[in-house]
Amino acid sequence: MTKHNITLIPGDGIGPEIISATVRIIEASGIDIEWETHILGAQALEKHGTTLPEATIESVRRNKVALKGPLTTPIGKGFTSVNVGLRKALDLYANVRPVKALPNVPCRYPELDLVIVRENTESLYAGLEHVVVPGVVESLKIITEKASTRIARYAFEFAASHGRKKVTAMHKANIMKLSDGLFLECFNRVAADFPGIAADDKIIDNACMQLVMRPEQFDVMVLENLYGDIVSDLCAGLIGGLGLAPGANIGEQGAVFEAVHGSAPDIAGQGIANPTAILMSGILMLRHIGEMEAAARVENAMMEVYAEGKVRTKDLGGAAKTDEFATAIVNKLKA
Repeated sequence: MTKHNITLIPGDGIGPEIISATVRIIEASGIDIEWETHILGAQALEKHGTTLPEATIESVRRNKVALKGPLTTPIGKGFTSVNVGLRKALDLYANVRPVKALPNVPCRYPELDLVIVRENTESLYAGLEHVVVPGVVESLKIITEKASTRIARYAFEFAASHGRKKVTAMHKANIMKLSDGLFLECFNRVAADFPGIAADDKIIDNACMQLVMRPEQFDVMVLENLYGDIVSDLCAGLIGGLGLAPGANIGEQGAVFEAVHGSAPDIAGQGIANPTAILMSGILMLRHIGEMEAAARVENAMMEVYAEGKVRTKDLGGAAKTDEFATAIVNKLKA
């Protein structure tokens, strides 16, 4: 049996609770994992004087994989996003967000099954901004040929390896002719290398409308950073919310799998948070490290619990605690 060393970052708020539940489920699958726990964000600032300790970054570089709970980012003040900092430090250039409806969960599109591939290192989301003069702020949107080509190639290679039929680029090249124009140009160049996969593009505002009206027309979508951040949350809403959406950040130096929702400090410590998003991210992680059988078993066990509908957390209209939900899945694994 292969032993895996994995960096574990519990996160803030409900993070430690949902991470604990997920670790218990993954360990019940029988694979051999040595967890190496580190902290980021507000906890790290208090303990180490920095939100992004070098020891945490080095742990991910060494282990090549991490499972991370949600982190709190102050709004409009305080320290900058630790999630962005981590992605930059490790050059985790591809953010991958599968969007697939779960059984027995009411949502607008129960048959929905698509994947968002988001460029993760530049554009407006990188937060390059400064005060020009008092009352005037300038924010820089950086788009490069290197990053645009790299993310387009990742999207097409993902589609090819996962049996997907089409990749759609979303952009605003009609207005931002140079920046988004470069992104689209790189996409079209890469598309030519994959004649077996359909390729098209949509202006981002029209794409958002189409996603709400007819999302079944999409398969794999590739977007620059800010658009991808917005569209991935929109798509999560189509299947029931961020609590049901996994996320992965992939780069050559490693991969970080995370819950894409917030730290929900208002319910932290109550043991009622739904661990589904981070568990699904953990399933993506298992596949990434080659544990295909374990990933399938955990996913099937989770799907069975959802299909039965007897054990549900409060956010889905049930009364189960976080640990009770985890126990139901563990019991399916052991059955």
